Amino acid sequence: MIETAQGIRPFRIEIPQSRLDDLRARLAGTRWPDELPGVGWSRGVPVGYLKELAEYWRTRYDWRAHEAALNAHPQFTTEIDGQNVHFLHVRSPEPGAAPLILLHGWPGGVVDFLDVIGPLSDPRAHGGDPADAFHLVIPSLPGFGFSTPLAGPGMGAARMAGVMAGLMSRLGYGRYGVHGYDTGAWVGPKIGELDPGRVTGVHLNALITFPMGAEGETEGLSEVEQARWDRMQDFNDGYLQCNSKRPQTVAYGLHDSPVGQLAWMVEKFKELTMPEEGLPEESIDRDRILTEVSVYWLTGTAGSAAQIYYEEISAAGWGAESGDESAEETGAGSGEGWGAGGSGWEPPRGTVPTGVLVSAHDVTVRRWAERDHAIVHWNEAGEGGHFLAMERPDLLAGDVRAFFRGLR
Repeated sequence: MIETAQGIRPFRIEIPQSRLDDLRARLAGTRWPDELPGVGWSRGVPVGYLKELAEYWRTRYDWRAHEAALNAHPQFTTEIDGQNVHFLHVRSPEPGAAPLILLHGWPGGVVDFLDVIGPLSDPRAHGGDPADAFHLVIPSLPGFGFSTPLAGPGMGAARMAGVMAGLMSRLGYGRYGVHGYDTGAWVGPKIGELDPGRVTGVHLNALITFPMGAEGETEGLSEVEQARWDRMQDFNDGYLQCNSKRPQTVAYGLHDSPVGQLAWMVEKFKELTMPEEGLPEESIDRDRILTEVSVYWLTGTAGSAAQIYYEEISAAGWGAESGDESAEETGAGSGEGWGAGGSGWEPPRGTVPTGVLVSAHDVTVRRWAERDHAIVHWNEAGEGGHFLAMERPDLLAGDVRAFFRGLR
């Protein structure tokens, strides 16, 4: 394999046929559980739905076609801070393009951004203004996809941010922007904190904001904001509890059973897409969802991708008030346990210009976002769900362009 002086190696996804044959054999041999009649999606993914989806995955989904679509974009790997990092690097044809790193969430990866690569890197070819062009760096976050193995314990958002900042430096980008959602919305602001002299701005969607225990901070919320706070407290956080408390235990079932991996992920695609009552493939192409699942399965990263939840929630002690053993047991994500558990602690406020795009599904509360970030751009989209890059790629690309246009 060719390696540059900067330690950057060209990369292609080439899954051995034996792994694909093994996947199909495991899908064919699935031991299906019973289910209670008439409960629909209320207790998890229905057997009938999952059987049909798994059979489609086994007999009709074409991994090689989607592997080729990923390989159509230049890919590389490098090692930073002991961590192997896989990334797409798509240079714009426009000479004045600005560098931008795109950070995915869970359950996601570089596949998330396939529909925005063209509009962001080559707006001229997509009916846009060439002055809005970006050179794109799209990494698999540590522990996700092909950025494995995980370097070790402690790979939380701050350390991931250091790895990402190191990647942009290694690529020779003196100034660059950041976009992130979900996990990327944890990591993105940390890059701004670590590298404020080089980060022009941070654009976020699916940003989670928390009350920190200050007196009166949940009073006077608008009707919309109160509904978001209520939804945050009532959120079905079973996956979050499992990922944050026992990621290694969860990994055994997901690593050994493709149907287990499929159910674990497709439930989130169902719950987090809009409309909420619809099936996930009504919002995101079924093959795109299966490509996301296939990357997790074929790279065996169910466990390593879950570690970020442990680092950010359990290891950091979110949700545990001092001396409150019950809070320590329930942790973050259990209603009042979200955030700092009423401690009154406030994070240092970021200084890098920050833009926030709020989808119809997001629970972002502006006053708490402005407490933590230097907000200069706020867009209440009123549409789309958690996975905007796949659900509403034009909306996301347009808002990214609008935000950075004022910072160039």
